[in-house]
Amino acid sequence: MAAPTWSLRRRLVVGIVSLLAVVSLVVGVASVVALRETLMARLDEQVMDAARRSGGPALVGPVENQPGNRIGTLVLRLRDDVVVRADYVTDSGVTVELDEAQIDRVLALDLGEQPKTVDLGSLGEFRVAAREAPARGDATIAGLPTAEVTSTTTTLAGIFALVTLAALVIAALAGSQVVRLALRPLERVTATARRVAELPLASGQVALAERVSDADPQTEVGRVGAAFNRMLEHLESALLSRQQSEEKVRQFVADASHELRTPLASIRGYSELTRRTGHELPDDIVYALARIESESVRMTALVEELLLLARLDAGQEAALGPVDLARLLVDTVSDARAAAPQHTWRVDTGEEPVVVTGDGNRLHQVVGNLLSNARTHTPAGTTVTASLTVDGDSAVLMVADDGPGIPIELQPVLFERFARGDDSRSRATGSTGLGLAIVAAVVGAHAGSVAVHSAPGDTRFVVRLPLRSPEQ
Repeated sequence: MAAPTWSLRRRLVVGIVSLLAVVSLVVGVASVVALRETLMARLDEQVMDAARRSGGPALVGPVENQPGNRIGTLVLRLRDDVVVRADYVTDSGVTVELDEAQIDRVLALDLGEQPKTVDLGSLGEFRVAAREAPARGDATIAGLPTAEVTSTTTTLAGIFALVTLAALVIAALAGSQVVRLALRPLERVTATARRVAELPLASGQVALAERVSDADPQTEVGRVGAAFNRMLEHLESALLSRQQSEEKVRQFVADASHELRTPLASIRGYSELTRRTGHELPDDIVYALARIESESVRMTALVEELLLLARLDAGQEAALGPVDLARLLVDTVSDARAAAPQHTWRVDTGEEPVVVTGDGNRLHQVVGNLLSNARTHTPAGTTVTASLTVDGDSAVLMVADDGPGIPIELQPVLFERFARGDDSRSRATGSTGLGLAIVAAVVGAHAGSVAVHSAPGDTRFVVRLPLRSPEQ
């Protein structure tokens, strides 16, 4: 499972806070280290001074008699490598003797010119320095505790941590507001793109009045807005060209269909009249006239279907009224049974009438086309079932058959014009490929939907139409 993608706003805020945290960490560490180095240098000077003062002529005696020994001062004196004094002045001003372990730790140091740090257990860490007096053959080691330096640097580190934490919280809150304000133009671009995406661009007249107001070429977001506006202008131009082309084609189809109706009727009439004159005609002439009449009938049906589609595309108003789908379904199934008795026809409408608002003739054509499609593209003996149910505020009309099914590659384009199946659904008669396109167009004009689900042995066309409301 892929990790969720962070938004640009979140990435910017996290980036700002992270950068501030890194800078604060670097500044804090550098400040604490610099302060500690400064305090340790000062402490080393004090240790060296304490070693000089503690290295006077008096080798023994109480510390109170040794001038300059402040609280916390550690003094260790040796004569001829023998420890003659090892004491420490506590915080209360009392002198305590060092134990052997502590003395050994101090003596184990390789003291040179620079002070060094030693851990004396319960007494803590000390910076110690040595001062030798070769003329007298003795040496003095003095030390001061590092507790004050450690306490100061620890306190400073804690203050930096608290201040940095507070600064990061404030930066996160303030950064969120700043980033939000900075990204408002981009949000407006997004909102414009969303509104354009919701427009019905597939067909018909399209008005692309949406534009991005933030199109300042001096800013990054403005350049995005300007580019988006140019894209919308090109898209609007392309849609306008497409619309004009569609209108020309639609008008041509309507005009051609209308003009073809008269000559086709004449051809059919003259061929039928010639056959019925009573004169003896050769068999081949009779056959040719019958074919002319048959093809004229088929051409007339094609022209009528094209003219209907052109009218639907033009959005011509239909004669709307209450339509009882139950009665309509029974009538169309009865017509289909008479046209194809070799199929098994079943109808299930329930007991209650199902009424929708629509054009009865066109809805009759929808059901008739679905039943004709099932009859034409299935072999004899196929069971075709037409059913009617109610689902919420929709009437659901389904035509199902147990035929060979529709090829899966044909299903996505099944409701397009002139879509034709292959030999897997054998046809007893010709097909114009417009029947299901008319179904989709009529159902769409009635604010409904049509879908197909097909597999070998189970093909279902499902039409949904809004029920007639009580106030209609």
